[in-house]
Amino acid sequence: MYSEGQRIGGRSMESMTGRLLVATPTLKDPNFDRTVVLLVAHETGGALGVVLNRATEVPVADVLGGWGELAGDPAVLFEGGPVQPESAICLARTRPEVKKRVSGFHQVSGAVGTVDLSADPERLRESVSGIRVFAGYSGWSAGQLEDEIASGSWFLLDALPGDPFMTRPDDLWAMVLRRQGDILAAVAHFPPDPALN
Repeated sequence: MYSEGQRIGGRSMESMTGRLLVATPTLKDPNFDRTVVLLVAHETGGALGVVLNRATEVPVADVLGGWGELAGDPAVLFEGGPVQPESAICLARTRPEVKKRVSGFHQVSGAVGTVDLSADPERLRESVSGIRVFAGYSGWSAGQLEDEIASGSWFLLDALPGDPFMTRPDDLWAMVLRRQGDILAAVAHFPPDPALN
């Protein structure tokens, strides 16, 4: 399931690429309150991910023309995170019948990967079942993410292929927690402000 573990600071580390970071209710950073982040890269130098549940009202077609036709519902840009908001990262899901390597598609996990937005979107139309475009990303330096997980800021959970492409992204945080069962399912009902409970 993972590539070979890497050594960081004398300890072995398994790559978390393709997994979800789900903000715990104690994480009060406004950039990440109740977010679900898909890690698209995790290496010895750090980690990079995109927030899956922060839709904007800006149509993809308004910013990236032809890519808008491939964008899933809602076909808007998403806030991928606070780093370089002027940059864009595009996730796509390959169609189940596609068995050959897709040019311009870089696998993250299973059928989900990143796509080069400088390419012609028509070249991908037959190969992908939808895209999602993120303005900016979330980044962590070496060891920073591991420390945040250890301190209880994030739950590290498995992703499903449809998570990045939900038609109701606002529901993703609670949905991912509920499907875990047990105590994590109960966390899904935690009020946004416990003082008002």
